Formats: sequence, C-alpha cells, structure tokens
Amino acid sequence: MPNLDDLRLAVLIDAENVPYKNIKGILEEVAKYGTPTIKRIYADWTSSALSGWKNAMLENAITPIQQYSYTYGKNSSDSALIIDAMDILYTEKVDGFCIISSDSDFTRLATRLRESGMKVIGIGERKTPSAFIVACDRFIYIEIINTHIKGKENGNGSGKDASSAQDTKTGAVEINEELISLIATSINDVADDSGWAFLGEVGNLISKKQPDFDSRNYGFSKLTLLINSLDRFEVQQRKTSNRNIKHIFVRNKHA
Repeated sequence: MPNLDDLRLAVLIDAENVPYKNIKGILEEVAKYGTPTIKRIYADWTSSALSGWKNAMLENAITPIQQYSYTYGKNSSDSALIIDAMDILYTEKVDGFCIISSDSDFTRLATRLRESGMKVIGIGERKTPSAFIVACDRFIYIEIINTHIKGKENGNGSGKDASSAQDTKTGAVEINEELISLIATSINDVADDSGWAFLGEVGNLISKKQPDFDSRNYGFSKLTLLINSLDRFEVQQRKTSNRNIKHIFVRNKHA
C-alpha cells in the first residue's frame, strides 16, 4: 500500500451536498494526498438548481453521473455513488477513495472501504455528522480549505504563503485544553526515552485518533507553527545528511 500522500484515488462527489464554487480548492486539497485517477460527480442533472456545476465539471475534468430522483425528498444519487464505489473497489484500480459530501449516509460506505484496506479521505462542511468523520482516515473541512485559499490570495505579493503564520485565523477554532491534551498524549505515545518525538509521527498519530484534526482549523498552516505557539511544548530542529532538510522533534515541557 502506498503512503497517504502517494495514492491512486477515486474522487466521488455528492453534488447536492457540495457547493460548486468550492470544487477547485477541494481538488487542489485532494492532490496533496495522491493522484485522482477517477473523478465522478453524482446528481439528478435534470434539476435546474445544479446548473452551476456545468463549467466546474468541464474545467476540472469531472465525469457527471446521472441519477434520477424517483421519489421526492429521496436522494437517489447517494445510492448511485455507493454502488459505483463498490464496483471500483473490486476492480482494484485505486488505493483509496475521497468522498466529498457532508452527508452521514456515507458512513457505512467509508467503514466498508477501510475494512477492505482502502484509505478513505472525507471532505465536507463543518455540519458533517461526527459518525461520517470518524469513519474516515482523514477528514477535511471545506471552510478551512476556503480560508487557506483566501489567505494565499490576500498575500503581500512577495511569493510567501500568506497562511504560513497565524494569518488564516478567520473562522478558526479556539485552542483549548482538549487539543493540548491530545497533542501531549500523542507525543508521549511515540516519544523515545528522553521524551523527544518526531513531529511527523506525532501528526500521523493525532490524525488516527481524531480524523478531522487539521492545524488549519486553529489558524495555522502547519502543525509546527501550532505547537510553536503553545508554551507547553519544546521544539527542536535536527540536521540530516541533506543540508536542506531538517527534522522537527517535540516533547512536553516538564512542570
């Protein structure tokens, strides 16, 4: 199985639960985790309410899947997405799935895909029920993606990422003791005898414990910046054989 950042991904989009204006930023986010070899979007395209998706699909090479709404109030496209996901699973052409929706109806699908060894990334709005969030390996909020993009667009033109510090704090969640405890216990879980832990391992463990964890939720583009802002942790940079690469280690400060 490839690493989480080198996956062949099937990107399946629930058009009725995702605003079309967000799709470019969403696909840029997906690209961080792998290559979207399949991109499909599901809806009853006879509905005039979805007309805004046309250009978005053409510009991003997304294949529309038509599913008529046979009964008023029932989302038939959910069933079509689930059936397609299972078909794709058994063709063994991908390493993981990205389910883009805020609908809890995909909770069992995410669970089933993971049971088959697939990586599952979820992307949806903050209103997404927790059941779907925890069923994924990783879950990213659309609002955070939008904030991150706006931070770049509002940069000073120097080429530096405007969100590299606390600039993205608009709409950020307040840092609380629960978060600090999550970081502290995760450091202890992977630390060596001296208490130091490789930050990459800490970040991976936090994401396993809490799939929707993202430093951008708290206004920071990277986990390093988030931890540096907290007085509860020590941060150490260690040189590697490559002069351009440094490994970051963290540990809890002793009381």
